[in-house]
Formats: sequence, structure tokens, C-alpha cells
Amino acid sequence: MDFKVDNPGMLTTVQDLGRWGYLGKGMPLAGAMDPAALKMGNIMVGNPVNTAALEITIMGPALTVTAGEAVAVLTGADLGLIINGKLKPAWKCFMIRSGDTLSFRGSSARGSRAYLCLSGGIEVDPVMGSRSTYLRGKLGGFNGRPLAKGDVIHTGEPHLLWKRFEDFECPEDLVPGHVPVTRLKAVPGPQDNLFTEKGLEIFFSSEYTITTSADRMGYRLEGPLVEHLGSADIISDAIPPGSVQVPGNGQPIVMLSDGQTTGGYAKLAVLTTLARCTLAQRLPGQTVRFERTDQASAILEARHFKEKLNRLIIARASFSTGHTMFHPEEREPASGSMNMKINDRIWKVDWELLDK
Repeated sequence: MDFKVDNPGMLTTVQDLGRWGYLGKGMPLAGAMDPAALKMGNIMVGNPVNTAALEITIMGPALTVTAGEAVAVLTGADLGLIINGKLKPAWKCFMIRSGDTLSFRGSSARGSRAYLCLSGGIEVDPVMGSRSTYLRGKLGGFNGRPLAKGDVIHTGEPHLLWKRFEDFECPEDLVPGHVPVTRLKAVPGPQDNLFTEKGLEIFFSSEYTITTSADRMGYRLEGPLVEHLGSADIISDAIPPGSVQVPGNGQPIVMLSDGQTTGGYAKLAVLTTLARCTLAQRLPGQTVRFERTDQASAILEARHFKEKLNRLIIARASFSTGHTMFHPEEREPASGSMNMKINDRIWKVDWELLDK
């Protein structure tokens, strides 16, 4: 399928799960600000979870389908998707065909970033193993920049059953909820020993406001000062995504997808992946709180999310085949009928999507 950009919106970029393996060479991760929403959207339209999609920020683009057809879904924030003048719900798959127009009403209370996932994904040349756009480096995605008026975008090869995914809806209990005030789980470290006990207590008990200095690189926060034991400066070392740096002014900065790979401010904590997704949906002026967690609990949270993805695969496979599906380890041996053998093969393909 091909579509033309009539209006690029506020900031629309091509993103997958990022450029992993190059942080040590100074290349930021990039990728989706809310990777959880991207993974779920890709599963819904039958793509591998790392497939490239459009990340849409606050005010969406206007697009026209110029050739072909595809199944699409909007995940993350509900930015008011309109197809041919009719409002479409987020988290529900729909068909788009040649001549269709897509536009967006704008940001809602349920977040600021949405992902338009299409069967087959966005087809652009990968750079260092990723199709993600890294804006400051001007590489990846569509010529290393946001979409612009007149761009023509192509999609890749879809899942063999892609037409059956039309009208599939994410189960309500799996749809992430976004509220203006939320607690973001963070693991203390790696330099939490460079802060006073009072400073740590203030950070994990206070409310912080997102300032206007908030973008794909990081969010500056404003609130009670976090005290250092001495200097805020350290010998520059690695900055994992979600790191909470605290410079000399005592105001935290949370590093996000396009954050630099090294830095010289002490890092008080690192957000869990899901906490980072939640923060990425917040807008300047909204407030957040932080909740202390440990590494074991953070790993357990990640495992629970993997199970959530498993449940979504099961729901979509059941919808597309018309048969009740179970986790492969729980399944009864397939019957000898041709239909069941075909469904078993499809199920195997679906389950492997999580590892791609």
C-alpha cells in the first residue's frame, strides 16, 4: 500500500523498537517513545513486534491512500483518528483502501503519542539494523527527518491472514490507562549513593511537573530540590534509557529514546520500561510521582507485560481463525482435519512474532 502526506502534523516520524547494540559507539537508541503501544499495535495487525510504524505526536498528519489496501490500528494515545470524515476508535483494527483519507482531531486526556500500525509495516531502508528516525543525527526513518508534505510512504509484506484482522479490537482489560497523575516505578542507582538520604526521600515522595523542555531526548522536571552529598558531576558514563539525571540545580531530568549515550551528571534512578512508556504519554504541565522499586520487581513487571502480549496474540489469533486458541504449551494435539492443521500452522507463525 502507498499513501501520500498532505499535512505532516506536529511531529510524525517512522519508529520501530530502536537501534540496539550501538550505545557503546555513541549512537542513541531512538525508537518508539512508548514501545509497549507499538508492540501491541503490531500484534493487532499481524506484524512482528519490531515492525516500523508512524509515531504521531499531539497533532496528527493528514494522509491519502494512493494505492493498495491495508489493515491499520491506532494505539497509544487516542488522537481522534478520522477516516473519510468519520471518527474511528483507537485500539480497533480497520481497513483502509485507495482513495481513503486519514486525519486527526488532536490530543486527548489519554496521552500525547499515538502509533499508526499498518499490516506489513512502514517500508524504509534500515540504518544500523533499525528503521527508527533519529532526528538529531538526521538518519533512519524517512530521510532522517519527520514526515513532510508530499512524502509518499510504502508498506511492506503483510501477514498471510491480514484481511481477517479487520474489526479486531484489543480486549478492554489490556488497553493501557493514562491519567494525569501517576506513580512511575524507578530502580535506585547507579549513583544513588551520591545523594543524601533526604534527597532520595524527597524524590520518591514528591510531585514533579513536566516543564516545556520535554522532547524525545528527555523530560526536565520541576519540583522540590534533590540534594547531592557533594558535587552533581561525575566522570561521564553510560546513560540507559529512563535514567534520572540530577544536575547541580537539584531538578531531575529523565532521559528518553533519543537521549545521549553518556553524561556527567549523577543518576539517582532508572525508570522501568513501562514507567518510561507512561511518562512519554505525559504533556508539559502535567505532574508525576515516582515509586521506589527494585530490580527483581522490575523484571517481574516486564514478565507480566510479556504475558499481556501473549494474551493479545491469543485474542487476535482466535478472532482471525474463528477457533479458541491457547498458549502452545497448553494446547491439545491438533486433529487430523485440514482446517485444524492450517490453524496450527498459523498459530505457530503468530507465536513467533514476539521474538522478531
